[in-house]
Amino acid sequence: MKAHARLTACFDGSRTVLRELRSMAPLTLFPRRGPGSTAVVHLVNSATSPLGGDDLLLSVRVGPGASLRLSGVAATLALPGLHGESSLSTVDVVVEEGGSLEYLPEPTVVTARARHNAVFRASLASDAYLHTREVLVLGRAGEKPGSLTTSLSVTRGAVPVVRQTLSVGDPASDASLAVLAGRRVLVTDLEVGGPELPAASGEWWSRTPLAAGGTLMTSLAPDAVTALRPF
Repeated sequence: MKAHARLTACFDGSRTVLRELRSMAPLTLFPRRGPGSTAVVHLVNSATSPLGGDDLLLSVRVGPGASLRLSGVAATLALPGLHGESSLSTVDVVVEEGGSLEYLPEPTVVTARARHNAVFRASLASDAYLHTREVLVLGRAGEKPGSLTTSLSVTRGAVPVVRQTLSVGDPASDASLAVLAGRRVLVTDLEVGGPELPAASGEWWSRTPLAAGGTLMTSLAPDAVTALRPF
């Protein structure tokens, strides 16, 4: 299955309005009333996805001065294809001058035998704001996970903020202290354009200021509730 959903938010002088809201199953977009001038949209998987062989693309554009909150409503299950095919989901973001985007999907669960690739890339104006969080869960309860490669690439004013790729799902490397240390939940949280915060760390979590601006936080835990506590 191939699907391309599009979302464009613009500021009309008093509030953010949705100039384009184009869903394509399984990527379904539901607008909701937001606080103040912020537009709120919920992203719903209207069909079982991503399955092996799927190629899903979500394009998000936030115009000058606009404010958008895009969130999920249920966990995403990455499922295997009939013939071992890999799946791909891409989120492509542009935030223009003075714009603000919060992209907070629900966890992605990598089920047994799945082979999934997740890509998030964003191009931000120099004064734009972005907050995004990825929660990865390796397998359902009592289940060995499939494999997942996740890529995060963000530029601000054409300057690279962060570029990183992580592959999980191999028992040997996942057990390594350099990867997941045997934990099954990884949270990565990126904020660009917010307050400057100093480096900090705790038990299995860390906060790192980025050279080009922004803060990257990561957390490891045996379950999602524990992994999200530092946030």
